[in-house]
Amino acid sequence: MLNIIPLPALDDNYIWAIHGREGTLVIVDPGEAGPVRKYLRQTGLRLAAILCTHRHHDHVDGIAELRGVYNVPVYGRSHPANPHITHARREGDRLALDCLPVIFDIWELPGHLDDHIAYVAPGAAFCGDILFGAGCGKNFEGSLHQLFESVQRLGRLPGDTLLYSAHEYTEYNLPFAACCGPDNAAIRQRIEETRTLLAAGRPTVPFTVALEKATNPFLRLDQPGIVAKLAAQGLADHSPASVFAALRRWRDSF
Repeated sequence: MLNIIPLPALDDNYIWAIHGREGTLVIVDPGEAGPVRKYLRQTGLRLAAILCTHRHHDHVDGIAELRGVYNVPVYGRSHPANPHITHARREGDRLALDCLPVIFDIWELPGHLDDHIAYVAPGAAFCGDILFGAGCGKNFEGSLHQLFESVQRLGRLPGDTLLYSAHEYTEYNLPFAACCGPDNAAIRQRIEETRTLLAAGRPTVPFTVALEKATNPFLRLDQPGIVAKLAAQGLADHSPASVFAALRRWRDSF
């Protein structure tokens, strides 16, 4: 079992700190260096590697400073606009770090940005900005169909898999989820649990695949209530990919 700590950063980001063997630390998506350097000082751990899911500034802006101090490898998908990657990884690659007891499968998950990847291990996946609590990422590059495929791929992981997304968006997403499923008791329960967690200063991330399949409209594309709402807005094609695209467009204007 990995020991994974969220380091809050910027407005609503999480930098994920994975404790490794012999006092090491692996960092995922450092949007700024300060929280990481503070955590290293507090714990006495040694930075061993940086994992990057994609090139957005709130995921990479701390890398240069951290590498300037610690000179560690940076893993991720190579892209001309992301000069920080020192060890490129692609779909089908596996990442084994000496300091960690797991091997990550690399999944390319386009639809948010073309270079987006996830790090998937038994029981845990670092999914960046593809799937959030009760929602999914925006489509900035590529097609909505690619984003659909990426979200559904994560949804096919075992139900007890913990998804480590990069933002605290659950409370923000739940009103839309409730609008899509007003009779969904699991959504109502999640709203209350989310309020309780945040009031106590605790994160709502990670969350399980099973919880998302029960409450996240982007993983519930066959639900009659969701299809009916979109049909009332003019959707004629009720295939999962078309429902997803219409749902994402509705979410953008919600």
